[in-house]
Amino acid sequence: MLLTCFLLGCAARAQVQQEVKPLTVKPSDTTKLKAVTINPLAPSKAAFYSAVLPGLGQAYNKKYWKIPLVYAAIGTSVYAYIFNNNKYHAYRDAYKNRLLGLTDDQFSYLDDSRLIQAQRFYQRNRDLSALLVGVFYILNIVEANVDAHLMQFNVNDNLSLKPDLIQNDLTRRQNLGIGVSLKF
Repeated sequence: MLLTCFLLGCAARAQVQQEVKPLTVKPSDTTKLKAVTINPLAPSKAAFYSAVLPGLGQAYNKKYWKIPLVYAAIGTSVYAYIFNNNKYHAYRDAYKNRLLGLTDDQFSYLDDSRLIQAQRFYQRNRDLSALLVGVFYILNIVEANVDAHLMQFNVNDNLSLKPDLIQNDLTRRQNLGIGVSLKF
């Protein structure tokens, strides 16, 4: 174990001692970069708009295809909440009537323990649906913010990422590395 740590430390120091070549940028006449103005407040605006009205931040980012997804997620969760809440109240009211001695309800085929079990089932699902409404609402805000941040990054064809083999000076073996280049 100690020997492995020593060898890894030597290899790390050998990597640090390698000669670092400065990045030289050679301008090319064939490719011209356009100056793009960046609005640093755009992500916070998109998040604010999504907080005010879900989907409005996506409209601000001009990603209109995401608006139906936002409303489908939140709407489905709200529908599930309402459905489970109604079922919970129906079973709860039936159980309360049973305690009062009334047995002519719509659940006359169920005993008291089944009514309690159904109440717990629909209450748990109702609470989970309420939690999902909150999660999808927050996710809507975060997505609008992140999308506005990502729109400010340069993703043109002049950026490239390619694997590269680098020779280790200590062991004279080839190490796999990644080279990032920017062509102007």
